[in-house]
Amino acid sequence: MGISAASSVSEAMKLCIFDLRRGQHEGQELDKILYFFPADLPFPTQLSVIGLSEGLITFTRIFSPEAPCEVIEAEMHSHVFYEAERDIWMVMVVEKSESEAIWRTAALRSVLKEVHSLFVMFHGSIRALLDREPSGGLTRTHLYYFIMDYLSDFLSGKKLHLPNFRDSLKERGMVQMLTIGREAALEVQSLVRVLESCAGCKQSYSLIMFQDLLVSTTLSPDDLINLFTYTVMRLTPNALSAGASSWSYLRKGSTTSNASASLSTSSNSVLDRYYNSHDTSPVGVRSYQVVRPLQHEKWSKGKDGFLVTDIWGTEVGSLSPSSPTIWLKQTEERMYLCAFQHKSLTIILLIPVTSVHNGEQGLSVVKQQILENASPKIFKVEVKLSRGWGGENAYHVSGYRYLLVDGDKHISRASPPGKVTTLTKDSLVAMSKLREEVDLEKSRAKCDGSDCEKDQEICIRAKNDAWVISRLTRGKELYMVLEKANETLLYASEAVEKFSDRYCSGVFSL
Repeated sequence: MGISAASSVSEAMKLCIFDLRRGQHEGQELDKILYFFPADLPFPTQLSVIGLSEGLITFTRIFSPEAPCEVIEAEMHSHVFYEAERDIWMVMVVEKSESEAIWRTAALRSVLKEVHSLFVMFHGSIRALLDREPSGGLTRTHLYYFIMDYLSDFLSGKKLHLPNFRDSLKERGMVQMLTIGREAALEVQSLVRVLESCAGCKQSYSLIMFQDLLVSTTLSPDDLINLFTYTVMRLTPNALSAGASSWSYLRKGSTTSNASASLSTSSNSVLDRYYNSHDTSPVGVRSYQVVRPLQHEKWSKGKDGFLVTDIWGTEVGSLSPSSPTIWLKQTEERMYLCAFQHKSLTIILLIPVTSVHNGEQGLSVVKQQILENASPKIFKVEVKLSRGWGGENAYHVSGYRYLLVDGDKHISRASPPGKVTTLTKDSLVAMSKLREEVDLEKSRAKCDGSDCEKDQEICIRAKNDAWVISRLTRGKELYMVLEKANETLLYASEAVEKFSDRYCSGVFSL
């Protein structure tokens, strides 16, 4: 079947989600499995992976009850752990056999964090789903389709490409912002006020993006990261154009529906195989109709500029598609997602479901308000931002390959991917190892309860004589590769100082 083909080329990675509260009695061990990839591996193999993971978690809790293991390095595999919710664990097992198998464990954990955060935004917490339906059938079906659609973004041909050393100048779970002038900022603020008035309620939120970059938002940081991630993955003009290039880390590999299909073909057979192995399995698993928000090529731009999709089904007694909804983490409220697009500008308006009277009919009134009252300002903002836009290489700095991370504000900026690809493998591997050292130091500081924001600098001379540098200060991080620098450390240090003074307001200057 289709997924077998996928698993045969994906044996280098296994991904599982299990619940420590389930399957504790003999004969019920399979009940703890909520998701497993590749899905067609024999159940004894799946239980072996999960059993080993469970044993490692239990053992490490003896020494660190509040923070069990995050990674276990074996000779041939890395085991990456993430406790997504209380007693619900996600574990990724990756082989070290390939030449490209050089990665940061923090980067792999960020993949687990991201897929869980996105899942919760659309479906709510896994624990809440299990509480509503203790058999777990609905939860497993949700997880299966959601994660398979998510993994399709990493699929290139028939191979999954997880973050490795070639992504060492990228940071997942961050927002990339557009730098704008004062005049444009005032126009954007005016547009935000108009959008709030169109929503007709005080609890609405907005997000404005130009290309794949954030311009403005009224969301909390956690909700912003989730919605920003989804918007770049599926809603921006680059995402709607199949095969379009992007400088964002969020879209790599295949962008067509064939990628998802190659992973999840014959999904009913896989799910039936799982449920038929349970004495307590629900009857008629195929009756579960789940929303699949990460499907490719399911969004399109309507004639009026609003983005439409049939992912959420259709209205009762009508052929019109139902409006998308998401959960906000901060308010724990379900919101309508209303998306409008004009050229390179994408606007997301979130409106509480409880505040919209008459459902879809009330939402259509809001959309009409946007068309009548906000359109002129939307057009004006798009023109101003387009005039000041420097293109894909707007944030390229000649001679430097860099990554800036502001952990407090959850913002990052980096050299364009096209420029990073000019670096040699030796440089990228050295940067990956340097970042691994920084990650380890930050993890130790967190466990010790010490100041993890202390100033830190590391300079490494790579095999190819490139300088690989990191500087950390007050929650901000700078990573840099200088391949054409002079042989002396002083020259490299001065180059970093110049960059800091000119582009970072001297934050990283010594």
